[in-house]
Amino acid sequence: MHRIGPQTQTPKSAVPEKRLGLRACLILMLGAGLICVTALSAQAPGAKPAKTQAKEAAPADFVGAETCATCHEEVSKGFATNPHSKLAEMHGKTGITCEGCHGAGREHVEGGGDITKIFNPSKATAQEVDAKCMGCHQGKHANFDRSAHAEGKVSCISCHDIHNSKEESLLKAPQPTLCYQCHTEIKSQFSMPFHHKVNEGLVQCSDCHDPHGTFERKSLKSAAQQDLVCVKCHTETGGPFVYEHAAIKTEGCTACHFPHGGPNPRLLNRANVNTICLQCHSPSTNFTSFTPTGPAHSQAAQYQACTICHTAIHGSNVSNVFFNPN
Repeated sequence: MHRIGPQTQTPKSAVPEKRLGLRACLILMLGAGLICVTALSAQAPGAKPAKTQAKEAAPADFVGAETCATCHEEVSKGFATNPHSKLAEMHGKTGITCEGCHGAGREHVEGGGDITKIFNPSKATAQEVDAKCMGCHQGKHANFDRSAHAEGKVSCISCHDIHNSKEESLLKAPQPTLCYQCHTEIKSQFSMPFHHKVNEGLVQCSDCHDPHGTFERKSLKSAAQQDLVCVKCHTETGGPFVYEHAAIKTEGCTACHFPHGGPNPRLLNRANVNTICLQCHSPSTNFTSFTPTGPAHSQAAQYQACTICHTAIHGSNVSNVFFNPN
């Protein structure tokens, strides 16, 4: 018989002891972390207290628009026709009043008109003003935070005069005068020989752009290729077509046209129609677009333009080369 030698066994208590050691370390680390957090959060002697969120005003803190009118008669006198006052009447005079925008006025009145006790938009930052206005207008202008105006710190009261405006939407000035105050480079384009009739009042900036922001570039009210904002008026170019012009779907209307104004008829961005066509339809080793060939397609200046034959250039339902369907 073979004798089985003595075997060395690991004590049963070894694994539990290691686990207890790990637990102890974790408890010590957690306790040290709590001590550090407590020490950091404690204010040093003489330190200014952290700015706390403004408490919600109690009903007794509101004094009513009639009290405001005793000092601000010049403002309240013409406020009856203001859209905000109409909202107040709709809610039984508990809706949008002076204190709906400026905050509860009791401390302001008791302080003898202390301006630090009331919200004054003219003294506030653009972000504070926008937050106050968006408290009610967030649903209609949900994209304002991503707009170029918000990013440029152009606040609501930069364009709107809440108390004294006689213009639509409480604007400080009518369109396009208001827009030209900042967009001076665009103003000159509407003075070109051929332009959209903005200065004449037939078209407004806001017909194509939403000043409160959209998901598109330049706050356009359309798809990225700008087709939708254009075909809203130019319906004959909108399609859908059986044969679509690829340039319109890939680059949009501005591949061939100036959007505001230019020196050429039909707002074309080239003086010669053939030059526009040859931007794509020209011999190139890197481009496979159909190239006009033969003597009938001479591109010399004295010959007729491409659109004499290819009249349905925006799209066609009968010809894949956009010939005149008639």
